[in-house]
Amino acid sequence: MNNYTKLASLHIKDKVERKGKMDYLSWANAWHMLKTEHPNAQRKVYESDHTGLNFFTDGSTAYVKVGIIVNDLEHIDYLPVMDFRNKSVSLENVTSMDINKTIQRSTAKAIAMHGLGLSLWTGEDVPELTTTTKIQAKTPKTITLEVGDDNWLKVTKYISANKELGLAKIVSNLGTKYSIKASVKKEIEKAL
Repeated sequence: MNNYTKLASLHIKDKVERKGKMDYLSWANAWHMLKTEHPNAQRKVYESDHTGLNFFTDGSTAYVKVGIIVNDLEHIDYLPVMDFRNKSVSLENVTSMDINKTIQRSTAKAIAMHGLGLSLWTGEDVPELTTTTKIQAKTPKTITLEVGDDNWLKVTKYISANKELGLAKIVSNLGTKYSIKASVKKEIEKAL
């Protein structure tokens, strides 16, 4: 069994903690479990070549870089310094405690890339995408097509260029952009 498979198969359920709606494996538990399996594992907290500090900056926010080395394989995690709402903290408000907490969280994430507790991170960005997709799908069409309005000229050109599609398909295609009343549908039929 390779290192990843072995670490991914470790039972973590009794070590998982909850904060708000999120489950997580604390850095201390992750480190303990990793070192139990791989006593020679090492952590590297990177420092900025420019400042010598244990964080990096883009000029307005800060982030840390942490590597975990297991059997000569290093996985590196970059993690922004965030507040309790997971929003980036502005550089002028970053404290040493913020940096310390971010290094510990980044340690847990870098360990997870070796397999231990990775299941807790699976899909961490999917709920937002799913929610966005659902919102977009439910958003009503805002453009009501009216005969003679500014869009009508575009629609008549589209109808002329696509007559072979037939009425049902043309109305369906137009319906992805416009709200089409029955009276407008009759005018489209006439234009065919």
